[in-house]
Amino acid sequence: MKEEIIEERAQRAQKLFKQGYNCSQAVFASCADLFGLEDETLALRLSASFGGGMGRMRMVCGAASGMFLLAGLHNGSATPHDNQGTMANYALVQQLAGEFKGTYGSLICAELLGLAPKGSCPSQLDLDPRPAERTPEFYQKRPCSEMVGEAVRIALRTINPETK
Repeated sequence: MKEEIIEERAQRAQKLFKQGYNCSQAVFASCADLFGLEDETLALRLSASFGGGMGRMRMVCGAASGMFLLAGLHNGSATPHDNQGTMANYALVQQLAGEFKGTYGSLICAELLGLAPKGSCPSQLDLDPRPAERTPEFYQKRPCSEMVGEAVRIALRTINPETK
């Protein structure tokens, strides 16, 4: 895939995030059509629960989860007992996770936001389900917009949506 297209999709993801969509929605919806999911509303709904580190529990980063959802569209198995297909999908997810973690040092939302030290993987945090208000200050103190764009770049450089 051409770098210009990758960058265009990364910027689209950042734009979606800044419009108020969560990190997972921004990554997944900006690229789902490349993998055959043309319904943007469906893409947004499917990825809605993964924002804020899985329902704002600050666990696995929503931008990373968006990449993993794209991996499922690309080569996720829909056949029971398809061990080869499952293995291929898990390998792709692990590759994407390794690249994201290599760039940011963690896959854990709380660690990426500085709410917990890297490597600590906390079990209890503020579990208030209310999303943070999207103010200019919110965007300044959060690295999420950058991570959303980079998640798209990693996914599209790793996965060729034209091959299944």
